[in-house]
Amino acid sequence: MPTYTVHAPPPKAGEVTSDPQRFLFIRDGFHFWAFLFGPVWLLVHRLWLVFVSYVVVIILTSLCFRLIDAPRPAHAAAAFLVALLVGFEAASLWRWTLTRGGWRTLGFVVGDDQESAERRFFGECAKRPSSPLPAASEPAYATPMRRGPPSASDVIGLFPEPGGSS
Repeated sequence: MPTYTVHAPPPKAGEVTSDPQRFLFIRDGFHFWAFLFGPVWLLVHRLWLVFVSYVVVIILTSLCFRLIDAPRPAHAAAAFLVALLVGFEAASLWRWTLTRGGWRTLGFVVGDDQESAERRFFGECAKRPSSPLPAASEPAYATPMRRGPPSASDVIGLFPEPGGSS
């Protein structure tokens, strides 16, 4: 089953929270149309910076191949590999662009298609009595604590105790 990331746009002027109608669900995985029509796909999804980077990479690759007088199959192989990379990384590039634009990642949801993922996400949100939508929060990481300097009895590795057998 495909996995989708859920993104909320920054609130408009006068809004406290974003309108759920504007939420965006981005499917993880390979994007065939981004592979087949990379530049067009980037422009349709308004990934301007990624598009400019794509064009620069294509131009530099082409210039380098011409400087070393590489055969035409090498040009085609390089173009194919760049297209393949865009196809595999399309969702990540889209999420990166949204994050740069102030969008918040609300979570992940699994569904057969986008519609079922939306139903599942909003159904889970409706079950929470405290708030209709999940609040964006930074992940809480525990800071490792050391109480004093390391001793000779400290164990590093997979053994349960010092001097234990393997």
